[in-house]
Amino acid sequence: MVSLSTWFRYIAYKFEYSVSLSWKSYKIGQITDRDVGDTIWKNLFQGKLTYMHWNKGEEMAPSIGTQGGTLLVRKLPTTDPTRVFVGDVVVLKDLENPDDYLVRRLAAVEGYEMVSTDEKDEPFVLEKDQCWVLSDNESLKAKEARDSRAFGPIPMTNIVGRVIYAMRTAVDHGPVQNSHFGMRKDSPVLEVELDVDEMAKNAK
Repeated sequence: MVSLSTWFRYIAYKFEYSVSLSWKSYKIGQITDRDVGDTIWKNLFQGKLTYMHWNKGEEMAPSIGTQGGTLLVRKLPTTDPTRVFVGDVVVLKDLENPDDYLVRRLAAVEGYEMVSTDEKDEPFVLEKDQCWVLSDNESLKAKEARDSRAFGPIPMTNIVGRVIYAMRTAVDHGPVQNSHFGMRKDSPVLEVELDVDEMAKNAK
């Protein structure tokens, strides 16, 4: 049973998401100023804050199973260091194939100094709106892991969501270990929108 305080936090997050999404659509000319209010209420009452994503591969083992799994992803209308945090497992657009998505852990954001273990590489600082993502699987080499060690910094705008729950198998599933801030923000969303049976049906 979801508590009243959890419902209030969930509705507040939903309202914030609806406003952000509507404002984004308005700014790029998809809707007019007359439509903004209607769009906010429509998103608030009809939309969900999560979606399911199937992830394959071993790059995120052991956090997400060795062969992947069905993930519950929290949608993020905008991505900046106040909404997505270092330590979060995120879904991002693949730089090499924009129709595909990768799941990686956010390791650094703008302002972080990046220092290589290779002495030939010069240290550098991540610029505004840049981030660094890594695979969790430490046994993989940089090219196999397909993370920032291979392709460098990525734009924060490539991030589309934060992974909040993973179903590795029908009996092996649970919340994903994200940053303290991310998990705190996602707890009411997880309580209200998590449907393990639905995730099991969608498992491939």
